[in-house]
Amino acid sequence: MASRPTVQQQARGYDCFFVLELQKQACANVAGAPPVAKGVALAKRAVAPKPGQKKDQILDIDASDVDNELAAVEYIDDIYKFYKLVENESHPRDNIDSQPEITERMRAILVDWLIQVQTKFELSLETLYLTINIVDWFLAVKNVPKRELQLVGISAVQMATKYEEIYPPQVHNFVFLSGRAYTHEQILIMEKIILAKLDWTLTVPIPLVFLLRFIKASVPDQELENMAHFLSELGLMNYATEMYWPSMVAASAVFAARCTLNKAPLWNETLKLQTGYSQEQLIKYSDPQKGAVALLPPAKNLLPEGSSASQ
Repeated sequence: MASRPTVQQQARGYDCFFVLELQKQACANVAGAPPVAKGVALAKRAVAPKPGQKKDQILDIDASDVDNELAAVEYIDDIYKFYKLVENESHPRDNIDSQPEITERMRAILVDWLIQVQTKFELSLETLYLTINIVDWFLAVKNVPKRELQLVGISAVQMATKYEEIYPPQVHNFVFLSGRAYTHEQILIMEKIILAKLDWTLTVPIPLVFLLRFIKASVPDQELENMAHFLSELGLMNYATEMYWPSMVAASAVFAARCTLNKAPLWNETLKLQTGYSQEQLIKYSDPQKGAVALLPPAKNLLPEGSSASQ
């Protein structure tokens, strides 16, 4: 079964960090993998257009953040090039069929419950995405009894909150949340088991990392941003998205959001540059029809008395 790359294995990527040819080789080694982005730096050095030829408009999406130290503008291109290099190694393999007792539907129920946990504790989106990444990686490398699936989810969210949150919930909070189905000791033991199986590697490029960058490149309004997040989070429930790279999932969410909201153009050179995917590549993986449900008015029987959908 697949094993999660160690920190040392990921660190080897830095040796070829600035060599774009090695990006091509890394992509070629993965059967059926989408092409890796050539890098923002190369595209910015565009060839001057010929006389009378219209120049493609590629926006510098980081221009407004030059004075923002937290934006790390001088490093951002290299950071995302590295994310592209390691994303294939660090996203879980589609291996749930090897689980003797766990099905995709059971996983979906667990993810739905984890989303409720994230909402209840007001946890960050980073925590939610990392939690589900941990769960899927563990399911890919170890058979889990049905009775322990929720325990895996609890321990995963416990680990993710320690990694992402400033004030993570305490173990007794999760014991109470599970209806005391598991003890304090069981949660901590499962946490150790998961960490051992994952080689203590929690720093991975989750879809949210790419989504935030791609939304920025889309120059969004609030409606587009919300729609892209909605579609990306919808993908968390669907185990079939595990076969795609995190950057592909994020780019498809932005593309489907733009299609759903009838944004023109649907895709442009800035988005192609930042995501590394063309419109033709994304059409195969995006279904705007699924996003359109978010635009429908709520069911009348769910509305408070005296109110209307138009409100």
